Amino acid sequence: MKTGSSSSSDTRSAPGDKPGGINTFKGHDRALRADRLGTAGLLLSVLAATGPLMVVAGVMPTTFGVMGIVGQPLLFVLLGVVLILFSFGYAEMSRHVHNAGAFYAYISRGLGGTAGAGAALVALVAYSALQVGLYGLFGFEVSLLVNEHLDVELVWWVPAIACAAVVGFLALMKIDVNARVLGVLLLIEVALVVVFDIAAIADPSKQGVSLEAFNPDTLTGAGIGTALCFCIAAFTGFEQAPVYAEETSRPQVVVARVMFLAVGFVAAFFAFSSWALTVAAGPDGVVPAAREHSAGMLFYLTESRLGETFTDIMHVLLVTGVFAATLSFHNVVSRYAFAMGREGLLPAAFGRTSSASGAPGTGALLQSGVTIVVLLAFALTDDKPVGDPTAPILRLFTWMGNIGAFGVTLLMAVASLAVIVFFVRRGAARAQLWRLIASGIAGTALLVIAGYTVKDFYVLVGTGSDSLLRWVLPGIIVLAAVVGLAVGAFLKSRNPEAHARIGLGNEAFQLEKAAEGES
Repeated sequence: MKTGSSSSSDTRSAPGDKPGGINTFKGHDRALRADRLGTAGLLLSVLAATGPLMVVAGVMPTTFGVMGIVGQPLLFVLLGVVLILFSFGYAEMSRHVHNAGAFYAYISRGLGGTAGAGAALVALVAYSALQVGLYGLFGFEVSLLVNEHLDVELVWWVPAIACAAVVGFLALMKIDVNARVLGVLLLIEVALVVVFDIAAIADPSKQGVSLEAFNPDTLTGAGIGTALCFCIAAFTGFEQAPVYAEETSRPQVVVARVMFLAVGFVAAFFAFSSWALTVAAGPDGVVPAAREHSAGMLFYLTESRLGETFTDIMHVLLVTGVFAATLSFHNVVSRYAFAMGREGLLPAAFGRTSSASGAPGTGALLQSGVTIVVLLAFALTDDKPVGDPTAPILRLFTWMGNIGAFGVTLLMAVASLAVIVFFVRRGAARAQLWRLIASGIAGTALLVIAGYTVKDFYVLVGTGSDSLLRWVLPGIIVLAAVVGLAVGAFLKSRNPEAHARIGLGNEAFQLEKAAEGES
């Protein structure tokens, strides 16, 4: 194993292991199946969560319209730099720790089991919120398409619940099957956006092919921090690669490689596509167009260049892209639940995998159950007419999406600190110095963005500055952290052996098997 550490405590192995600590004890359902994903499969799985078409059609017009900042392409470049700096330490950590708990496993190794327990619950809640929120967008878009093309009024929550059922079924299947489904949908999405980008450049606005959006002067104003909050949500997904470490071939190499490929692709693709929007509408016209057309801005610009048929296809692919993102996030949540169950932070039943597919079945069922309950709650409180976006978009999608994005941003900031502490405690600070500096810079930037998220949460969710929701919604993440820390502290005082296993994941199982073999 490639290391910069002198410690042997993080490279423990037991009989029956492959190099890198991936368990191969036959028939045991506390280990995820190894060698299911290679570089391509893992890359497609994590990129699907970013929802390229969803971001171009939804996040970008919202950022242009709400914040009035033309320089959104430059924001994607700046965030790409920050997240690449973050990835240097995070990826190096992935070479030492192979655990489906990812964020909380890394934080446990650096900051201790109690901090790891807090991070575990934050990750579970944040990714669950991201996934559930997507059903609001899915249901709304499907209801619009059905109404437009079949002249049938369909309430948004019917297709949303149907989608949840299909996603729940697929989540119980082998991860390599999921990767193929996600890969096909992702590639089609990307191809459609690229076609629009080319058409926009070939047929620009009256201002021509202008690079004004990359002018730093376009980033002046009080809304930059909030705009960063909008844009960082578009990157959510690249950091999921370590979640699949136990299921990859050569995790020491593949996970780190996929992370850099993913963040690099996302930064470049979104910077280019948001610039194409400014070219199509014009630097002077992109903000007014976003405010007039909102989430329909992309389709408005597409129809005038590529025709109604292509626009209809793009609209359908937006729906399939959202579906792909829900499946990707569902897989992540179920693996976090599996890791937590295996280490005693959730009931042991969650730490078991399906004997048929090797998938974390109980965790997948948990997320499906949570999804249905939340969807029904929003459906029962929706008193708006069919086609009104209030419940599915302005509430479910926006509220849950921003809760999740805030949680993930906070986790990345804390993980940056954990990486520094991890290597310093192992006497590897000098060998890893430049990675630790990169982690420090990224962690500071991410913490600032998290602070802006809390400060301007009312802008992100579209409520007034005096709304109680501006504190209640981000407070869900804070509450998850507090409860998780309390659980960790309880385990430390009442069950120190279980507390010591937090973050060890499969390694704890290996040591247990080794001990059984010696006794």
